[in-house]
Amino acid sequence: MKALHFGAGNIGRGFIGKLLADAGIEVVFADVNQVVLDALNARHEYEVHVVGEQSRIEIVRNVSAVHSGSPDVTALIATVDLVTTAIGPQILERIAAGVAKGLIQRHDAGNARPLNIIACENMVRGTSQLKQHVLNALPEQYHDWVAQNVGFVDSAVDRIVPPAQAGSQDPLAVTVETFSEWIVDKTQFKGEPPAIAGMELTDNLMAFVERKLFTLNTGHAITAYLGQQAGHKTIRDAILDPAIRQVVKGAMEESGAVLINRYGFDPEKHAAYINKILQRFENPYLHDDVERVGRQPLRKLSAGDRLIKPLRGTLEYGLRHDNLMKGIAAAMHYHSEQDPQAQEWAALLEKSGPEAALAQVSGLEKDSEVVEQVVTIYNAMQ
Repeated sequence: MKALHFGAGNIGRGFIGKLLADAGIEVVFADVNQVVLDALNARHEYEVHVVGEQSRIEIVRNVSAVHSGSPDVTALIATVDLVTTAIGPQILERIAAGVAKGLIQRHDAGNARPLNIIACENMVRGTSQLKQHVLNALPEQYHDWVAQNVGFVDSAVDRIVPPAQAGSQDPLAVTVETFSEWIVDKTQFKGEPPAIAGMELTDNLMAFVERKLFTLNTGHAITAYLGQQAGHKTIRDAILDPAIRQVVKGAMEESGAVLINRYGFDPEKHAAYINKILQRFENPYLHDDVERVGRQPLRKLSAGDRLIKPLRGTLEYGLRHDNLMKGIAAAMHYHSEQDPQAQEWAALLEKSGPEAALAQVSGLEKDSEVVEQVVTIYNAMQ
């Protein structure tokens, strides 16, 4: 079995690409980083440092790489059995035209073997969004064939993969935590789903998508934003601050109450899941900067993302949301010279004021009680 994986960054190599290779699948990475591409093609293997109480180094083998803008990508999509991505939500639209070309070539070559495409992104139903971009780029005459032969499979992914440590000379070395979770919607596959250890099949994906979004993502972001406010540099330092930990845990409990109401999660099991997330943030072997975790505040403050979506859930079910509001207010203070979205957010705040800026980005009503409450907290944090 052969797979094309878009994205040879840390998540691509340390998480999805590794699971595929560990399952005996030949993996071809597609990326634009020529240094990484050359190293993969020279060695055909790389090291993954799995860190925790029992740290270990695992070797990923049987890998190669192509430039994601090259004709090689088209040829691969025409022949492989699986396409996966770990490129970031903003990049999905950019690869759609190339995927469409590959599907045309696959059709024209008479290849009717099922092809499954899985976007492994930090977003809700990312593959469905990629599917729409691909169909937009694909002539209509191919749409029926794609519907019959190509599965666009949504997934939820969870693994903390920090950037490479400063001073590392190996462009391929990657560090990951022990925990990983990759849950896919088994109802969307064409043909039999591949047997991949670490890939879990479900027919109720949205429950797990929102569990991860409302817990790991919500908690991670609030830890970063409150951590920056308090002058902490890393997620570990921030979560070990008792005042921050109290708000982060409280926010995850508030968002968890939404999940329990919406999907019937067991309260005790969900409380254990929250505690597991907190332990992961404390991992002394993961050096993850609060500034990195907090980046892209416009996306993270949007209606369907990790801060506003659980808040809307608490409003829907009439639940408490004091800690979620503190996290949103802290997000409004996020700043970074390296993040274009942070610059854009700062300019919007300056131009429109906090109420209008938050309403514009989040979709919340400017004159609503919850916006007024968040802005009061925001002003108190000045």
